Amino acid sequence: MIKSRKIHRLLSVNGKRLELGDKTLIMGILNVTPDSFSDGGQFNQMENALAHALEMIIQGADIIDVGGESTRPGSVELLLDDEIARVIPVIESLSKASSQLISIDSYKARVAEKALSCGADIINDVWGFHKEKDMARVAADFQVPSIIMHNQKGTVYNVDIIESMKHYFDFSIELALKKGLNEELIILDPGIGFGKTAQQNFEVLARLDEIKAFGYPMLLGTSRKSMFGKLFDLPLEERVEATLATNAAGILAGCEIIRVHDIKEHHRMAQVVDAIIRGKR
Repeated sequence: MIKSRKIHRLLSVNGKRLELGDKTLIMGILNVTPDSFSDGGQFNQMENALAHALEMIIQGADIIDVGGESTRPGSVELLLDDEIARVIPVIESLSKASSQLISIDSYKARVAEKALSCGADIINDVWGFHKEKDMARVAADFQVPSIIMHNQKGTVYNVDIIESMKHYFDFSIELALKKGLNEELIILDPGIGFGKTAQQNFEVLARLDEIKAFGYPMLLGTSRKSMFGKLFDLPLEERVEATLATNAAGILAGCEIIRVHDIKEHHRMAQVVDAIIRGKR
């Protein structure tokens, strides 16, 4: 069932506009890592990273998500100083080269603090303020949009998976509000591919309306995930169509932001789905 957009928020972030609900926003993935699961090593040099970011903006990216530590299964945790050394120069250069919104993809409070001080506009925490609770304080200090992603170690759920996710989000939101973050700045991410089996990922995708019912804007990140490889036995470079399908379904379920590698294809798809949604209002 096609659902109309219930959330419309116009936020001012460092003098930039972040409008949620008017159209689907495209978040382009910029991994400045040597070992990311999808594009590791391609953009970990400054010149390549900046060029790729600017190309994504030309193709239709509304936000560039800069990450310095791989979160793929089996990856080794990066030292704090090493992560800072990877992401800060890129953020500084990108903020000077473009007025587009920049998010920092990190669960470390100190990394986010440095990034926000150097030109980033949004926090994207893959541990939703659970791993480093001081991240909520940083978000509140800067009063920036904050993406709270669901995550857990392992794939065992002792209760219904959406109910478990609700408890997780309740903790994150309560912590953020206690630290003083404006509730209008909270965005939820169901964390596809994190702490979930392939089957659980598809169940969550089928029940996105239940997460949307929490009342917050929602980001969806399914780009090139292993769940597609298990479903179709497809290599990374051949998962674009599967990603497009899940993101189209996500937009129809009410997602305001999609986080992707393949910008051009998703920008075109989102324009079509947005036109369908506008026609149903």
